[in-house]
Amino acid sequence: MADFQTSTHRSKWIFTLDDLIERRSFANDSAVKMLEQYGTTRVDVNVDGSLSYPEPIFDLNSTAEQNTIIKPLSCEEEEYMRIFYEQKIQEVCKAFQFPNKIQATSLIYFKRFYLQWSVMQHHPKNIMLTCIYASCKIEENHVSAEELGKGIKQDHKPILNNEMLVLQSLGFDLIVYAPYRSISGFIQYLEESGEIRNGELEHLQNLHETAIQEANKIMLTDAPLLYAPGQLALASLRRSNEVHHVIDFERYLDTVLSRQNSPYSASELLDLLRSIDYLVDKLKVPTIDDMKPIDRKLRMCLDPSSQDESKRREKKSKKSRRMA
Repeated sequence: MADFQTSTHRSKWIFTLDDLIERRSFANDSAVKMLEQYGTTRVDVNVDGSLSYPEPIFDLNSTAEQNTIIKPLSCEEEEYMRIFYEQKIQEVCKAFQFPNKIQATSLIYFKRFYLQWSVMQHHPKNIMLTCIYASCKIEENHVSAEELGKGIKQDHKPILNNEMLVLQSLGFDLIVYAPYRSISGFIQYLEESGEIRNGELEHLQNLHETAIQEANKIMLTDAPLLYAPGQLALASLRRSNEVHHVIDFERYLDTVLSRQNSPYSASELLDLLRSIDYLVDKLKVPTIDDMKPIDRKLRMCLDPSSQDESKRREKKSKKSRRMA
């Protein structure tokens, strides 16, 4: 089996925090310029997977008023949108009872995609489903686009239309590594090491289950783009152990480092795990109510005609109130 150390995941898709800020700012700026130049941010994907960009606006005066009303999403609003749909990925994968690996692969594809594009250019609702579909294929858990769309009452055609776009945006680097296998490996070592007595095996199972839950939280942060999957697994295990107090974690960490050729000392690795803790602790998953104003802005960026429709509904509503 391929190894993370020699993988494209490690060589091409692990970034610094500054890298992520720069890439996302660039994607946001590109969408803002599109809005100024074209009056919309939408990039259509054709049936053959090719892209269609809007026509430039030549009569700038006629659209000046419209463009002052349509406001682009900020980088912070884009972040909320991404996190909201990342949680949706987890919900869909849970509904289909997909393995954790498919969920993680889908999330990593989604995160990587939006390092290349703004949510204002491709709606996350569609990209989310294509990422899940592509993950099922690469992990050999075959689910048709029709089944996936039907299962969540969505049209399956955008899933297929966006497939080539997603694959190209990922650079066709489709093999990714998740923390779940490493968590199982760490738990197995504890079982075999003799450090856990037979009567405490139930506690070890609890440690394992909570570590999976903590990994799910970590996968909603930027940590998968910043740290190796083994580090994410250790962070999950550490957070779980703070709940269950099954092992002396620092002593266990020394054991792990002695078995591996790690470039980190125990204190350096603990600092790294605390950095992952910080990302989890500051994570805010937006609610549907949080998303309503952001979603309205996004709809107007993608389809400016929705603004006219919104005004017609508002005018009709006011007229009805006057007549009442």
